[in-house]
Amino acid sequence: QAFLSVTSILNVAVFRDHFVLEDLVEEMRRQSPALSFGPLQPSGRIAVQGPFPALRVLREFLLLKAKSLSEEEEEDRREGKPHQRLRRKLQEHRGALETRSSVRDAPGEKQVVVLDTDIYLYMRCFYPRTFQADDGVVVSAVTDGDITTVCIESAGRKAGAAHGLRVKETIENSSVKLQRVLRKETLCFREGSTGEKQRYEGLCERLKSRYPKVLVVPYDTHVDVIGTSADVGQFAERVR
Repeated sequence: QAFLSVTSILNVAVFRDHFVLEDLVEEMRRQSPALSFGPLQPSGRIAVQGPFPALRVLREFLLLKAKSLSEEEEEDRREGKPHQRLRRKLQEHRGALETRSSVRDAPGEKQVVVLDTDIYLYMRCFYPRTFQADDGVVVSAVTDGDITTVCIESAGRKAGAAHGLRVKETIENSSVKLQRVLRKETLCFREGSTGEKQRYEGLCERLKSRYPKVLVVPYDTHVDVIGTSADVGQFAERVR
């Protein structure tokens, strides 16, 4: 299994006058189940990760929606239909959401990086300094299946914000490099076979010393082996 995915930062703020952005993001999730979405930022930006073809389909979906809204506005202008009431409701709701967000984010600036979870686990194991920060910057992560969202929060001071950006760039650059060289092999257990699970885990543990740059991630039904193509191929073959 190769790590072939694209991360894109979308700005959906242009839809503020027509949709509650949280509802629009939910519609995007339903429209593109192959993609993973990060948290929606107060600015209207959201990180999206997944296969390039799926991102292209999402882009076409948003362009069609924007075109449709533009045509509806033009038609309503010709017919003289008022929109003020609907827009006022949407703006009031949006304003309340942004007020809550600004209160929550008040302590400092936040940067977000969306990573493949396997890449994140490998980085945490072998390159932990990537996620280390100086005073005034806090790095945290939330894993949701195949996607891990890393948040870099800094104090409001200019120096802290600049350091937060450097940490973000370091994480992104390391992720890109690892995507080019890492491979994952999944070793599945027979369903309900506790003995086979223990046997596989024992074999992996004994082989670790021979392959110090291979990460073994055990689950209830399988073991994921992550590393360079050569190491993972040899490791998995020895286990089998």
